[in-house]
Amino acid sequence: MKQLKSLHKRESLLAESNKQLEILSDGLFKSGELPTFKEKISEINRFPLKPKQLEILQINLGYMCNQVCEHCHVDAGPDRKEIMTKETMLQCLKIIKTTGAHTLDLTGGAPEMNPNFRWFVEKASKVGIKDFIVRSNLTIIRANKKYHDLPDFFKKYNVHVISSMPHWTRGKTDKQRGSGVFDQSISALKSLNAIGYGMPNSNLKLDLVYNPSGAFLPSNQASMEKDFKRALKEDFNIHFHNLFAITNLPISRFLDYLIASDNYEDYMYALVEAYNPEAVANVMCTNTISVSWDGWLYDCDFNQMLDLKVASKVQHINDYNETLLQNRHIIVSQHCYGCTAGAGSSCQGTLA
Repeated sequence: MKQLKSLHKRESLLAESNKQLEILSDGLFKSGELPTFKEKISEINRFPLKPKQLEILQINLGYMCNQVCEHCHVDAGPDRKEIMTKETMLQCLKIIKTTGAHTLDLTGGAPEMNPNFRWFVEKASKVGIKDFIVRSNLTIIRANKKYHDLPDFFKKYNVHVISSMPHWTRGKTDKQRGSGVFDQSISALKSLNAIGYGMPNSNLKLDLVYNPSGAFLPSNQASMEKDFKRALKEDFNIHFHNLFAITNLPISRFLDYLIASDNYEDYMYALVEAYNPEAVANVMCTNTISVSWDGWLYDCDFNQMLDLKVASKVQHINDYNETLLQNRHIIVSQHCYGCTAGAGSSCQGTLA
């Protein structure tokens, strides 16, 4: 299978957030054929959206990744050189020590590829955060010998590992993430299981994330979890704790896929028709602050990729003030339909 290149590497127009936002605001929405998200949310829910108590501080350590997945909303890949510096990490550590959030969520790209990743995890683990998440793509554990000890490293600092796993079959996984990804992922899961991760009654948390491989919404999360657990146990004797089903948002490489496959309009119709006002109450932008690799602040990881910074006087980690941030309005656009369709979607799975 020929490996994809990032939109940035291809010099695609969609590498620019402004172009993505233009597409999301024109066409169906500009003509009035479909209501904008702002219009839709105003019908039933209170608008503008306001944050609730901060629970999750999500920090993106960089867009560099050893994979180039076709659905990636980060447009991550080996050619992406945006990496959080140690200076910015030090600023983040100051915030972690004083935040009211109970969860620290490290993401990327592949966060482990940041040269200061292990130093940062060691320092952050001493602060006393209740739930310390690292979002690992699994294959990084097998990508290079210097990463082979990651399972033991995660265990040492009691890291909660959340990993993408598109399917329990080789064909569907490799189609979305690249040739050989399935076998590497299975090998990585076995190594995590071997030291206790994901095992029944173990406090070493291992959760998997599912993204649909095409232009459709995920199936019922609970049913899919049962199917994943049964298949991985029967075929490979692999265990994990929870499965999170996440809807693909129409941004970055997934937006590129939708346009190239002539599925964009149908997908947007599907998202709007599946709009669930009950999911709005729990969207992750209401309890999360997302920090980019260069220290800018966003309502969520998806807004970060569209360069929609928080609507606050405080927009950078250097000026962080949790009280002021709690008084902001949350920035929305048409991609937000992805988080409110069906059972809803967040980095922690379904919402309603």
